[in-house]
Amino acid sequence: MKYLWRPSIWKMCLVLTIGVLLILIVSNFYGLYTDKFYFYKVDNYIFPLLSIVHFSYLQAMHLKVNNRNFSDNQLRNLEYALYAILLVYIFKATDTAYMLLSYWEFEAYFIPETFIPLGLAILTIQIILILLTMMSFRYRRQLVGRYNFDQINDKLDSWQ
Repeated sequence: MKYLWRPSIWKMCLVLTIGVLLILIVSNFYGLYTDKFYFYKVDNYIFPLLSIVHFSYLQAMHLKVNNRNFSDNQLRNLEYALYAILLVYIFKATDTAYMLLSYWEFEAYFIPETFIPLGLAILTIQIILILLTMMSFRYRRQLVGRYNFDQINDKLDSWQ
């Protein structure tokens, strides 16, 4: 288990998270019941907009790890926003699971053959994103450090 928390694994986690986010942004426009892409629904643009915060957090983490900096207020604020976005990720995964479980209710209607395979793939990727997000929180504590507000306030120079 200690192998999982090495600093070299952080880069793999970073790349996987970026890849998973990009896949989920594309699949967010896909309708499982109809087997079509919907670009004109406003609801489909919520996830890509929220993922901007996730990308910003990953970039800030990458810079902090590479420069060996301590955690600051901006990183803390991004992480707190990502906690709320993590709840959206969990909601999206439960919504996809609910859609998959509703397959047998609509069995008499025409449902595309790709419903179950693509639905399971999307659900799996959503669960992977949730796990990778929680792993990034742990990596932040391990590689960048805890949020020590006394240290942050000592580094501020209010006269500049």
